[in-house]
Amino acid sequence: MRQEGGDPMRYYDSVILKDGRTCVIRNTKNTDAYHVLTAFHTMHAQTDYLLTYPEENTMSVKDEVLYINQKEQSPRDLQLCALIDDKIVGLAGINALGDRIKIKHRIELGICIEKDYWHLGIGTALMQACIKAARLASFQQMELEVVATNKQAIALYEKMGFKEYGRNQRGFITKDGVDQELILMALDLRL
Repeated sequence: MRQEGGDPMRYYDSVILKDGRTCVIRNTKNTDAYHVLTAFHTMHAQTDYLLTYPEENTMSVKDEVLYINQKEQSPRDLQLCALIDDKIVGLAGINALGDRIKIKHRIELGICIEKDYWHLGIGTALMQACIKAARLASFQQMELEVVATNKQAIALYEKMGFKEYGRNQRGFITKDGVDQELILMALDLRL
């Protein structure tokens, strides 16, 4: 397992999508800050399956630059973006749950894609990148939570090898007061 002070996680690849376009998957850079925030707000407004609403993100571009810089230097965290024609259309991140002995093997995944770019293979490409980076950093278990009615995401996670290990009946309560059950899933990175 890498310790603090190790090499930062880096990733760069390009994939051909189902529609023939090229998508670049790479680390976010501090020069991306404005576009990352714009993409974040767009994606979080398009679905009720994500953790936050757009208005809950109060980060400024300056704050985002600092956040990206921290991710760029971290040996245990990673933020990726998916770009088509230099436009950020997807974001994914992996974050270590901690550095204490009993949990330092675990990492958490988050992912979102702009709705106009769903069903093209971007989610698969981002997932593969995160899994590869986590394995290279010697993590042993990747975890996520997904809203139980988000069948498309669940199918992707299962395709990538994630297994359900529990449920939280009232994991989310929407701003309209609707309960959303969360499925807790994990991937054994040692396999």
